[in-house]
Amino acid sequence: MTPITRTRQRGMTLVISLIMLTLVTLMVVAAMFLSTSNIRAVGNMQFRDEAVAAANVAIEERLSSNFDVVPATTTTTVDINDDGAPDLSVAVTPICLSATIDSTAPPSSVSLPPAMSLSPTWNTVWDIEALATDAATGAAVRVHSGVRVLLQDSEKNTSCPD
Repeated sequence: MTPITRTRQRGMTLVISLIMLTLVTLMVVAAMFLSTSNIRAVGNMQFRDEAVAAANVAIEERLSSNFDVVPATTTTTVDINDDGAPDLSVAVTPICLSATIDSTAPPSSVSLPPAMSLSPTWNTVWDIEALATDAATGAAVRVHSGVRVLLQDSEKNTSCPD
């Protein structure tokens, strides 16, 4: 029998352990990259949800006022996390899309058709657009809401001209 020489196999253990160490390192780096991407995606979704909520709050505030008197863009700030500092700036713009004479006469009218009434009422359809912007990052979300408003003739002529 011939004796087995171990000198040839001493370096093989080192090579195999270096390959295993490289594979484990690559797996850890890939896991860190995936977790960072997931955190970014969740952060973006959270910002979007907060911005949509802020835009809806601003739209509700604008609708609760006489928004049709001066249908110009108004800007409000919203504090999402209630820390006293405004987080988002929301620009709300009402846009009159259409106006049609209401088919029913006003309650005080004397059974005249709407065209002959002294003060016809108008069904107006509005698109309320809100643009929520984060000043720190510049990210923005646009929200639209539709609303129908019954206006008197003088109000319609002022806020919703043809």
